[in-house]
Amino acid sequence: MSAKERDAAIAAGALGLQLSDWIEREFALPEATLLDLSYETDPEAAARSMRQHWSLGERPISNMLGLIEVNGVRVFSLSENTATIDAFSFWRNDKPFVFLNNFKTSEHSIYDTAHEIGHLVMHRHGGPQPSKVAEREANAFASAFLMPARDVRASMPKFITVDIIIQAKKRWRVSAMALAYRLHSLRLLTDWQYKSACIELGRRGYRSSEPLGIDREQSRIWRKILQQLWAERKTKKDIAEALNIPLDELESLIWGLTVTASRPERLISGSTLRAVQ
Repeated sequence: MSAKERDAAIAAGALGLQLSDWIEREFALPEATLLDLSYETDPEAAARSMRQHWSLGERPISNMLGLIEVNGVRVFSLSENTATIDAFSFWRNDKPFVFLNNFKTSEHSIYDTAHEIGHLVMHRHGGPQPSKVAEREANAFASAFLMPARDVRASMPKFITVDIIIQAKKRWRVSAMALAYRLHSLRLLTDWQYKSACIELGRRGYRSSEPLGIDREQSRIWRKILQQLWAERKTKKDIAEALNIPLDELESLIWGLTVTASRPERLISGSTLRAVQ
């Protein structure tokens, strides 16, 4: 990335921490329940451990963003001037943070979320600059976490075509390319079949986009926070003024994570917010 983009990402992280500190004073958010798997060298095993810890079984994850939020991960968005950065994460005072680029496809963001969870649990004690090995491990973790081997093998037919991949990706809410990669890693596609599938998927527009993609996941935590603040007649402008930051910078931290409801539902605040599922 360019120095300008790197500085923008660091600035987003700093502003996100400011906003997080303000929110923590107003609301009791869920405690972090991530495992420390820094001893684990096998991403598949790490993914199975996290699924077991969160009682997910082998079933597909219907809302990855909601899953990590209820398990204590603080989630923020990246602004448009960090377009080349998919996501980043870190620990601070035993609280995990994930910053997502929500200008990518929904499927891409879901995979990035799982990738960052891989970093948080497997590389908690690593340096600030993940190595290529750590990146490969986080990718393998994300693939295994989103698409459990048993479920993939049980759900896919013996003869797999590109049309089947495009249809099947909806089950795990991933990109067609990510599913093809997983099928190849599980040896359900040969090297030749995988290469051919990638070429055909690229030809159909699935390399940099996701035709007929899924809806973007919404943050339930941020929705409830904003609803409670609305009930108290506090706006995002009030928060920005309290933090002494421009409103557009505050907006960029939660852009794409929530859509403010036109009619507030029953509001949840204080310690009850901890029970959001």
